[in-house]
Parts: sequence; structure tokens; C-alpha cells
Amino acid sequence: MNRYTCIVFLLITLLAVSCKSSKTINAGVANYNLSTRQLIKENAKQAASFKTLQAKLKITYFQNQKEQTHAVSFRAKKDEILWISATFSVIRAKVTPEKVSFYNKLDNTYFEGNYEYLSGLLGTELDFKKVENLLLGEALFNLKDDAYKSRVDDNVYVLQPKKQRDLFEIFFLLDPSHFKVKSQQISQPKEQRILQIDYLSYQKVGSQTLPQHVKINAVESNQETIIKLEFKNVSLNEDLRFPFKIPSGFKEIKL
Repeated sequence: MNRYTCIVFLLITLLAVSCKSSKTINAGVANYNLSTRQLIKENAKQAASFKTLQAKLKITYFQNQKEQTHAVSFRAKKDEILWISATFSVIRAKVTPEKVSFYNKLDNTYFEGNYEYLSGLLGTELDFKKVENLLLGEALFNLKDDAYKSRVDDNVYVLQPKKQRDLFEIFFLLDPSHFKVKSQQISQPKEQRILQIDYLSYQKVGSQTLPQHVKINAVESNQETIIKLEFKNVSLNEDLRFPFKIPSGFKEIKL
């Protein structure tokens, strides 16, 4: 995977009301008496609700026995914009429901395109909402759109469709402390693809429960990519700008 691919892949892994204080949430105990319907209802109650979000984001990237760490500024406008900027705006990216864009001042290149490449990279069709859900600790697929069954396994609630899809299998693990997603796993056995997103810890920001540490593991055939995210100094509902303009003279790249 070249560095351009890495940059786009990072866009998928970025995201994680007006209060800068936060605290890590402690573990809870699963209730064996809750029905699947109750679990889905409780999960829906925890859906993130804010106008804007700002955070410092630490990204650690592992592939081919190589490790890279980046610290970026992250901003989001709920349901509209995801925005990141590295130090001195060397790399800046903006993701909207319509397109994915970024530029790189290190080699004077830029990219603008739809979600087709990201969908192919993860092996499942993506759109802005799915990316946002993934990063907010919410189910990638709407739990109300399918019939699910549930069980308790190792003190977590496990949800899976009563009938798995033809091309891939889905599992959602809900944390008993707050009913947010503890892990979501999508596998395509025929394609030898596995995507697993683990939410290692959550933090309370005002009345919101948001991811603090996230680990993303993507496997395709014999190639494995691991990305770890840490959200710091999270603040909500501030007036934010999302500046993005591709510098003149930059060369467009095709992915």
C-alpha cells in the first residue's frame, strides 16, 4: 500500500456538548435478561448528538513491520463534514457526503473523488454516514434495518443478523457499561477479507459518550494493516471553520 493509499485509509479511521473535561468510562456487567429489541433500543439512545466536534487526534499506523505516528487536528460538523489538518497544514483533508478530498504539500499533489475507492479498500460499500458511525462508536449498519439475534458472551452483548448476508458476515459487540459498540466485525471469507474495529475505551464529554482509544485491523489475504487512534482534548459545539482549498499548480492523483 503506497503513501497515497495510506492517507485515504486514514480518512476512514478519523472521528471519534460544550465541555472540554472528560473521563474514561469503567466497565459494567451484562444483564442476561435484556431482549434483543431492548439492546437495540438502548444502543440507539446513546447515539452521539452534537453540532460540531474538535479534538487532537493521535494516529499510529502499522503495516509491513513499519510504524508511523502522526498528530493531527480534527474537526467535524455532524452529518456534514469531517476535516483533518497536520502540522503547518502539510496535509489537509475534507470529507463530505458528496466527496473525499485531500492535498499533500510534501509532493504538491491532491485527490478528489467519491467513496468508490474507500469501499473497495474495506470490502464493503461506504458512504459518509457509515464512516461517521464507525468513528463515533456506532454500528456501521443501522440495527433497525435488519432482524437480529443476541447473546451474552464474556460479559458483552453480541448481536448478529438472524440471516447473514450472502457476501459477508457481520457481528456487533455492545459494551454493557453504556451500550455503545465495543467491537464490530465484518468478514468476507471468499475474499479473505476481515475488518475489525475495536473501541478499547470510551470517554464522557458532557452528556456524550465518545470513543477515546480505537483499534482498526484490516486484513486482506496475507496483508494486515493496523491503525490505532487516540482522541484527546475533545470539545463540542464550538464555532468552527473548515478551511480547505487545493493550492494552485498541484497535480491530481488517481487512486
